[in-house]
Amino acid sequence: MAKPRAKTVQAMAKRIVTERNKAVMYARVSTSEQEKEGFSIPAQLKLIREYADLNGISVVAEHVDVETAKRAGRVGFEEMLRYIRSHPSVRTILVEKTDRLYRNLKDWVTVDGLDIEIHFVKENVVLSRDSRSSEKFMHGIKVLMAKNYIDNLSEETRKGMLEKAEQGIWPTCAPLGYSNVMGPLGKKVIVLDPEVGPLVTRVFEWFESGQYSIKEVTQMANAAGLRYRKSQKPVGGSTINTMLRNRIYTGSFEWLGKTYKGSHTPLTTYATWSNVQEILDGRSISNVHGNRLQFAYTGLITCGHCGCAVTAELKKGRYIYYHCSKFKGRCPERYVREEVLDEQFAAVLRLLKLDDVTFGLIERALRESHADERRDRDETIARLRAEADRLQHRLDKLYLDKLDGRVTDDFHDRVSATWREERDRTLRNMESLHCAEDDLIDDGLALLDFARTAHNRFAEQSLVTKRRALNLVLSNSKFAFGELTVSFREPFGILEKIATDGGSDPTPSGGRNAPRKEMAPRA
Repeated sequence: MAKPRAKTVQAMAKRIVTERNKAVMYARVSTSEQEKEGFSIPAQLKLIREYADLNGISVVAEHVDVETAKRAGRVGFEEMLRYIRSHPSVRTILVEKTDRLYRNLKDWVTVDGLDIEIHFVKENVVLSRDSRSSEKFMHGIKVLMAKNYIDNLSEETRKGMLEKAEQGIWPTCAPLGYSNVMGPLGKKVIVLDPEVGPLVTRVFEWFESGQYSIKEVTQMANAAGLRYRKSQKPVGGSTINTMLRNRIYTGSFEWLGKTYKGSHTPLTTYATWSNVQEILDGRSISNVHGNRLQFAYTGLITCGHCGCAVTAELKKGRYIYYHCSKFKGRCPERYVREEVLDEQFAAVLRLLKLDDVTFGLIERALRESHADERRDRDETIARLRAEADRLQHRLDKLYLDKLDGRVTDDFHDRVSATWREERDRTLRNMESLHCAEDDLIDDGLALLDFARTAHNRFAEQSLVTKRRALNLVLSNSKFAFGELTVSFREPFGILEKIATDGGSDPTPSGGRNAPRKEMAPRA
């Protein structure tokens, strides 16, 4: 009887090994241009297949994405998740490297919840829940890098908008009274809306007279036909107030704290706009209860009991106390000194502390992770350069054919216009790739370094520095029963988890260990 039982155990073991050797493979390119070129997806699939053959892994499904993953919802990625959930015997994913699998934090959380094994072929890393903490640490850093990459692309977009502002071009959607059109240099500019523009001018004139309130001017504007551009609904009072505050209607505009002389046509004079500001300031002064920026933490904390704002008061000319505004009624929370909040916020920031050795590992991981992205970018730039040179050669040859009479003037003008447009578009794409990512590593490391050192002598920092650090790192702060509870913005939530898992001591002096995404250090 022993032999059949032994055979049964062997068969079960063989089946388990076979099931563990089943895997799905996933490949992704971040741009459709890479897929059209044909070098990225085939290279990934070939590398993964060779790895699977070498390690005796049976690939049961292949999933591919050719799109940006800044937003969740990739078709191939979602299909892969559904396949894994519906096939319990398949618990392995094969992928080229970290940033091919994840492009946002939601992806990481989703995959991590599947309790599967992931083989990052190019990085020679196999990650599972049994992996060493150091491997999970480095993996978390590379996920952080993927998130920082997306943030950097957004930053590059903002740089492009700043460049437009410096040229006198309003960088974003046209405000009421103007329309967006394509300018002669291939950039969107704003021009007067012939129907709405005159109504905006009249709104300024009505309010400048001092005879009408915001509510009355809003009613007059609605009666005159002022409507929102898309919904065509009557504009509200807050929109009228924002319009009256907007300098853009004078021909200048403010962008990122600076004032620029615009190239658009003004709808009111600077004198009228200034008069309107004086009227608005005079009417609102009675509603101002204090300068919010006079205190470090006003506007950053809400009451954990009732959800009202926590405000501050100056006592005896030197002591600052914070308390619930009690807007909704009685509240049990007592006053708290600013020094106590200094200590608790410093304790929160101390959770992000990483020692120099660990930070050095982070820097190495970021630079290694970025190497392949830079190589792909350089290959794309080289391809675009070759394409631009080819089009320029065609234009030069076509011009010589025209001079020699081999083609007509009409044919030359028609074809050259098309080729010139293609060449200019290629050069623009190449330029955008040149500027994107150049400062990614240094900016990302500076961001992390600022976060990990922000707790140093926090109480002695200036009001502006305190607010900058907390606005950067925290998304929600509540105070109740004498304790501060916070939520980290991403990617600092990841950094806190990495600091904890990586072996740094996250427990502040006088504090207590905190949950992963929320912590409540005691004073």
